[in-house]
Amino acid sequence: MTEEAELVLTLDDPPVTDSNRAIKDITCGVISGIAQVFVSQPFDITKVRLQSAKPGEYSSVIDVISKLIKNEGPLAFYKGTLTPLIGIGACVSIQFGVNEFMKRSFNSMNGKDGLITNQQFFMCGMASGFANGFLASPIEHVRIRLQTQKGNAGATKPEFNGPLSVIKKLYGNGGTKLIFKGLGPTLIRESFGMGSYFMTFEMLVKNEMVNRKIERSQIESWKLCLFGGLAGYAMWLTVYPIDVIKSTLQTDNYLKPQLKNSIDASKAILKQNGYKGFFKGFTPAILRAAPVNAATFLAFELSMRAIG
Repeated sequence: MTEEAELVLTLDDPPVTDSNRAIKDITCGVISGIAQVFVSQPFDITKVRLQSAKPGEYSSVIDVISKLIKNEGPLAFYKGTLTPLIGIGACVSIQFGVNEFMKRSFNSMNGKDGLITNQQFFMCGMASGFANGFLASPIEHVRIRLQTQKGNAGATKPEFNGPLSVIKKLYGNGGTKLIFKGLGPTLIRESFGMGSYFMTFEMLVKNEMVNRKIERSQIESWKLCLFGGLAGYAMWLTVYPIDVIKSTLQTDNYLKPQLKNSIDASKAILKQNGYKGFFKGFTPAILRAAPVNAATFLAFELSMRAIG
């Protein structure tokens, strides 16, 4: 085994023998998820409004922002926050928990033969994304319903009073199947997106450790933020059109659905906006990628260092 491999295998991950490792991973994931929500929510509602808008409704990102503030007030940027605050904490804990478990599994499998490969990092991320997709799909559906309901800052009675109201109405009109509408594209997005996401971050961390011959805990916070931001770019550049398809399905009229599946959603996007429609809302998504994922990875890494 090379000196570089020994360094990373020895210092990269906490001991497998730690009986509380899974609990620690999940706890750090929850902390990073909370950080992610507060940074991402204004970007996310802007993205969703653009993705679900009718042709000509908004002319740009600035137009969305100005209309939100004018018609619904500044707090509109945090519509539907309760759902992701609870749900994304759980989602991110699954993502990081499964990813860390898979990394330790590959470490054990590789033994003294060498480092975890980039392909294995991608597989770790895919596993974490697939596991998370089953939880992310209904959570995002509820959040999107809240984010896309419009009104003049309380002048009109909202269709949904909160997450439970959304769940009740969706279930009443279509049962569990309607609540999980968009599960297919969510699983695809999460699997390939998280594969690119975690592979990019871990690849950069490994490179830093090997080149500088330092421990993971010695990597500066600003570099963790940089690596997290680049991981966010990698994710969205990999799967963004899939996210548009998912959002289109989840903003379909739930009382009289017009879209049965991803093929129907794709046809609707093409009909309304052409191929450009698959990149509606891309600007706020890519703008948020750096700060949101910088905060996510920084919170996770610092929590891991603190907990041990």
